[in-house]
Amino acid sequence: MSLRLLHYSDIENAYDDAARIGRLAGVIESRRDDRTLVVGTGDNTAPGVLALETEGRHALEFFDAIAPDAETFGNHDFDFGPAKTRDIVADSPQPWLSANVYEPDGERRFADVSASLVVERDGTRVGLFGLTDPKTPSMCPAAGDLVFADPIEAASETVADLRSRGVDHVVVLSHLGDGDDELARAVDVDAILGGHLHSERCDFVDGTLLTRPGANGGVLWEVELGEEAATATRHDVTEAPVDDSVADRLRARMDATGLSDVVAHVSNPVMRNREHRYDGECRIGNLVADAYRFVTDADVAFTNTGGLRDGPPLSGDVTVADLVGLSPFAGILQTAEVSGGDLRALVECAATPPERLAHKRWFGHVSGLEVVWDREAMELVELTHRGEPVDTEATYTLATNGFVVDTEQFPAPTPDDVVADHGVQYDAIVAYARQCGLDVELDGRLRDV
Repeated sequence: MSLRLLHYSDIENAYDDAARIGRLAGVIESRRDDRTLVVGTGDNTAPGVLALETEGRHALEFFDAIAPDAETFGNHDFDFGPAKTRDIVADSPQPWLSANVYEPDGERRFADVSASLVVERDGTRVGLFGLTDPKTPSMCPAAGDLVFADPIEAASETVADLRSRGVDHVVVLSHLGDGDDELARAVDVDAILGGHLHSERCDFVDGTLLTRPGANGGVLWEVELGEEAATATRHDVTEAPVDDSVADRLRARMDATGLSDVVAHVSNPVMRNREHRYDGECRIGNLVADAYRFVTDADVAFTNTGGLRDGPPLSGDVTVADLVGLSPFAGILQTAEVSGGDLRALVECAATPPERLAHKRWFGHVSGLEVVWDREAMELVELTHRGEPVDTEATYTLATNGFVVDTEQFPAPTPDDVVADHGVQYDAIVAYARQCGLDVELDGRLRDV
């Protein structure tokens, strides 16, 4: 007999749109029957606006409604620290699984979760286990001293254990992103249900089915496990009927916080989709960088493209929640003193994608700088500030968020360069919109030649 799984992942800021999360719950309930398992593969508690207000506990409204059969951890599920994550695990209706996340002693599994779970449906036994990206501590400093073991070694041990228990199928709940390909080549499993990366996926690697729904609850994958190779069916959630019971609970949470207050009005919609943000200068990148510089009165500002989130365009009446949702992270807006040489290095890094992401072009957005980049030669042609070339020996004040300061992804600034803190970074975006409006435009500050 066949068994099927309904796979969601990276819900993130879908909770900030009550109808959107209600539609996802509605699709899950409409597709569920006695031979179905519902599983999540991480980043289903954060980031997002409500996540910041509730420290991830708003997700329990969704979990209680759909009663998942299993969940694993994403890097953002640790955004508010291990103690908050433990509380969510304890209060969730579903079991959480992790074969490679441990408490700081490296011996006990985080939150006492199990590595794997065997579930039987309609006479078919399936073994499930979870994996999380081992780079989580560098992406999420709030994870603290938790230990993230090698996922391939953890998977090999867990698969052997599940096979010894006589399962008919083995399925990985993975938050490894592009690590899923290596995993598929290393272990014998039927399917790897993935997350972490926000691009959709449905294909085979060495005979193993790999799926990924993308971000923000827009897609649900229905995976069928039978005697032959696994198959998958894509369900578009965006036009599905709304589960009003879920939507109403999330809407009430949002209204109670004041996040629904209107800040400004936009007549020309501001796009914020991922492809748009990574392709070069864009209005949403300009908005955030300009807000950083406006609030801090810095010479220049920089924001990392990865810190800006997908979502519907800013259009019409724009609320506090809409603006916080652009970059829903509680990092501190900081100013640093850096040299012109540091600014050059930062811009060069932002314009040089890693090989695996060569299709993306700009990993940062700026304010107070004008950049001309030779895309063919991959070199900086011109870097100016207020119409004058940036002096590599001069000192400039740079406004950016705490992630850029603390991560190894960018060469500057460093924590030693920081001279002032200016509160939570998304508050600057709201303050800027209140005072300056949202009629942001393109001005040629990032140019490829």
